[in-house]
Amino acid sequence: MLLFQPVERVRNGNLMPDKECDYLIIGAGSAGCVLANRLSADGSQQVHVLEAGPMDHKLLIHVPAGVYSVYKDPSINWNYLAESQPEVDDRELELPRGKVIGGSSSINSMVYMRGHPRDYDRWADRPGLSNWSHARCLPYFKRCENSDRGASEWRGGDGPLGVSRGSLQNPLFDALMLAGEQSGQGCSEDLNGYQPEGIARLDRTVHNGRRCSAAVAHLRPALKRANVSLTTRALVERIETTDQRATGATYLYRGKRHTLQARKGVLLCCGAIKSPQLLMLSGIGDSDELAQHDIECKINLPAVGKNLQDHTTINLAFECKKPVTLHTLANPLKKLMVGSQWLINRSGVASSNIWEMGGLVFGNDRVEHPNLQYHFTPVYSEFEGTQIKLFQGYQLNCDQLRPQSRGAVTLRSANPADSPRARFNYLGERYDVFEMIEAFRVMQTLMHQPAFDEFRGARINPSPDVTSDAAIEAWIRQTISTDYHPCGTCRMGEGDDSVVDGDLKVHGIEGLRVIDASVMPEIVSGNLNAPTQMIAEKAADVILGAAPMAAEHPLYHFQ
Repeated sequence: MLLFQPVERVRNGNLMPDKECDYLIIGAGSAGCVLANRLSADGSQQVHVLEAGPMDHKLLIHVPAGVYSVYKDPSINWNYLAESQPEVDDRELELPRGKVIGGSSSINSMVYMRGHPRDYDRWADRPGLSNWSHARCLPYFKRCENSDRGASEWRGGDGPLGVSRGSLQNPLFDALMLAGEQSGQGCSEDLNGYQPEGIARLDRTVHNGRRCSAAVAHLRPALKRANVSLTTRALVERIETTDQRATGATYLYRGKRHTLQARKGVLLCCGAIKSPQLLMLSGIGDSDELAQHDIECKINLPAVGKNLQDHTTINLAFECKKPVTLHTLANPLKKLMVGSQWLINRSGVASSNIWEMGGLVFGNDRVEHPNLQYHFTPVYSEFEGTQIKLFQGYQLNCDQLRPQSRGAVTLRSANPADSPRARFNYLGERYDVFEMIEAFRVMQTLMHQPAFDEFRGARINPSPDVTSDAAIEAWIRQTISTDYHPCGTCRMGEGDDSVVDGDLKVHGIEGLRVIDASVMPEIVSGNLNAPTQMIAEKAADVILGAAPMAAEHPLYHFQ
């Protein structure tokens, strides 16, 4: 069953190799797809997109519940590994990143979360970033969004990105909402709206029962235009520069090397791991780092690859005394029934991203807004290799939203086909250890409210004997993982610690911008897909010289 009609010019491109375009977009991920759509809208700009991965023809990409099957699929995934470090018991942590049109928006868990308004106001407090306040960013979130909640002061109702409120019915979801009230952690009708704090139904990038990736929302509509073309399975080796100006890119395609010229600009949109790698391979980065790999330094920019941030996560899991969990999906007959229902009318459990509830909560009274984020699912799962096993249980994951630890992306070699080194320095700051211990305590409090009494069985993870701070810390170091939100490695700002300015132009070179999660000066308090698309929406206006959208100041309720 074809979800999309094949587009012949997607396969071979409208542009033959070694030709020109106005704007060259490197990376068809969350930001690149938005840019392709916005920059080509009036038909006057020739836009070409280079993507290392394939088209999104795999059916399970588009089935929301298929997330467990796609997010580790090596055919559509860079499958990076974070460098081992003693703070996490010398483990290499898995870091899936999308290698397919739509990028990570095609393999993620589809949670639509913008972060807290105060995150953006902190960005705007930095020199040169006054236009990145929440009031200036909100109109671009709304322009991008088509929410099933409808248009309002806080939400967009007619944008390209389909966003829907979780709707799967399960008594464990009801118990979690009630536990939020009983615990004093609070509840919210809309974490992206009036009250961005408490336990809530989460929004998802799901539209009409199907994943709404950035490729579905932005790139595929753009590809219908004669002025947009795409080359997939194209590995970019370097950005070409002449006289301190980016002029295009050299890439491998079907075993041959090609160069594509960009008349107006090169837009690097490869994410927090790949974007700094490509800058360094192009001679833009720390001169000492480049010299180690015999790369000629064209722009000495020491901040490239630094300031790497991420959300770490821990999870609590309990057996469930009642058979209300989704463990029956492991049954082949049940899988067939659920899959058939989705194919017929895009409904049923397969239309759910499974992680439909969560929250933004306080781990202590020292922070001004929530520093922890929950994701809750009514099933307990474990991976054995690439295979997932489901059990009659439920699971609460908790992210540390604003860690103090910082890492770096560096080169492994000068070979573009080699993955870079990503050392996150997880738990490198003692403060982060304290916050994760607090997170464990807060999670325990929530899970032991009366609302869960009829469901709560034995604690599966961690074992029941983990109770003291010392035991909790040891367990955290043994099991903590990433929630797949790397950012910050091409930070925007004006100082020596930044890579791009407030208009996302790379310092010291003309015609080159970085536009993706790597430009975030500080990680936001939520999932990164929505903010990344907002950044690209805002950047498109800057590139085209359009007047910025007017600032908006709706009322928010903060605890």
